[in-house]
Amino acid sequence: MEQPIISSPKIVALSGSVKMQERLAIFLALIAGYVDATGLIQWKTYVSFMSGNTTSLGAAVSTSKLGIIITSFTVIICFLLGIYAGTCLSLWKRIKNQILTFYIVAGILIFYTIIAYFYIINNVVSVAMVGFSMGIMNTIVTSVGKQKVNTDFVTGTLNSLARNTATMTMTTDKAEKEESKSNAVHLLLLWFGFLAGAFAAPFLLDYLKDWTLVFPALLLIFCGLLLSVLHIKL
Repeated sequence: MEQPIISSPKIVALSGSVKMQERLAIFLALIAGYVDATGLIQWKTYVSFMSGNTTSLGAAVSTSKLGIIITSFTVIICFLLGIYAGTCLSLWKRIKNQILTFYIVAGILIFYTIIAYFYIINNVVSVAMVGFSMGIMNTIVTSVGKQKVNTDFVTGTLNSLARNTATMTMTTDKAEKEESKSNAVHLLLLWFGFLAGAFAAPFLLDYLKDWTLVFPALLLIFCGLLLSVLHIKL
């Protein structure tokens, strides 16, 4: 007689953790896509896609376009500083729950929006502040299961997606095939999340105008509150 398969509580908890990581990663990718598209429309600069800014910086240096050099260099440095700050925050032993990071990013976006409503802020300061916030946000979810992910830009996501798809296609090991398939699905959904955010930005920008960055800030606050209520630790 076949013995019933009993799921270990540890395995069930692990599966639930991976699903939560996946949902959060998609949610953050959607916000990153939205903010990145907003930055591209308003300031002609990416605020989370540093590969594009690095290309712009290199081309601007060779053509002596000082304005682009300053803007691109500033946003790259501030994005790096944001990742540094977010990582330090995640390693700070006094902070028991990283949900605080949601509120910090939301706070920066709201603070910028309020200041920009009353005063004219030049492009360099704008991309510096928003780029810094996106760098911090990129440290909230860094993996889905065993697969490393970046929620703020898609070059690495597409690279990993193609690699996992190739592994799934070529391997004869059943466990490796399943793992690669699972990773590929996670990465594909992450890419779609970023794409959806970028798609929505131009439409909402027409309606929200000066308050366009309040929308992702409110989403982050709502998510942070929801995680707090559900007692979910990152």
